[in-house]
Order: sequence, then C-alpha cells, then structure tokens
Amino acid sequence: MNLKDALAGRRSVRRYADRPVGRELIAFLLEAAETAPSAGNLRAREYYVLLRPELKQALSAAAFGQEHVASAPVVIVVCADPAQSGRRYGDRGQLYSIQDAASATTCLLLAAFDLGLGSCWTGAFDESMVREILNLPRRLVPTAIVPIGWPNEWPAPPLGRDMTEAVHWIEG
Repeated sequence: MNLKDALAGRRSVRRYADRPVGRELIAFLLEAAETAPSAGNLRAREYYVLLRPELKQALSAAAFGQEHVASAPVVIVVCADPAQSGRRYGDRGQLYSIQDAASATTCLLLAAFDLGLGSCWTGAFDESMVREILNLPRRLVPTAIVPIGWPNEWPAPPLGRDMTEAVHWIEG
C-alpha cells in the first residue's frame, strides 16, 4: 500500500470481529510504532498491550464507557516518559515526550490499516483510572488508548475542510 492510500483510507474503527489478532501482528505493530520520529532519538515512550477481557473492560470504564475499548481483541496503551526527555531537554522534555508518543501512535494506526486491521485513537479517558488499572510507574503518562481488531465496519470518510482556513502562507 502506498502512503497516499493509507492516509486517505485509514478510519477510526469501533466495531471489531470476534477474531483474535496474532502476537506476530501485534509485534509488527509495535515495531512500526517505534519507527516514529523521536526527539533526540530518546524514544521516550512505552507500550502496554492488553489482551485480558477484564482489563479491557476496566479501560473501557476509564474511557468514559467507550465500548469499543472493551470489545477489541487487543488494546495498546501508549505512554509518554517526560522524565526521560526532561533529562536532556529540561522543561521542554514534557512536550517532546508527548510528541514522541503521538508520533508512535500515528505509525501504529497506519500499520494496523496496512495489515487490514481496524483501530481507533482513543484520547478521552480518566488518566488516574488508567494509571491505576495498569499500575503505571509515576514517570509515565498515558497518552492514547488504541483498540485494535479485525474490522466489522468501515466508516465513510469524514468531511474535509477548506484548507484556506487552516493554512497561513508567510512569504519573503
């Protein structure tokens, strides 16, 4: 698949078939996530892979009842490590670690689409609940919950927007 097709075709999928996603595919997705750009190549991010139904259900509750989190065969929680970036970049490291995690999440979503999997970047969640469910070290900040599975739907493309509203040219 070429990049243009991946960018145009990827969708937020919230309905999944009752079919497992093999560990080799999950490993591929995580390797794809790690190809993302990273400030200073520090890779200030970590991944939590959830397969247990009770943990996915708890994460669904933490995500304000978003059922697609519980129904997906796999859920990956992407976390930023601000302290790791902060050792090199000081206060700015907080932002850089969030950017590192966001870049990794984007690569993860595109890789899932390339494999024929559906996924959804879920950012609305109670951070303290996610921390408790996963028993996260204090240094980590959960940035995205990403349910992944074989899609039972393929949503229509969203409405585009007039790019003249978003792009500002500054010329010599």
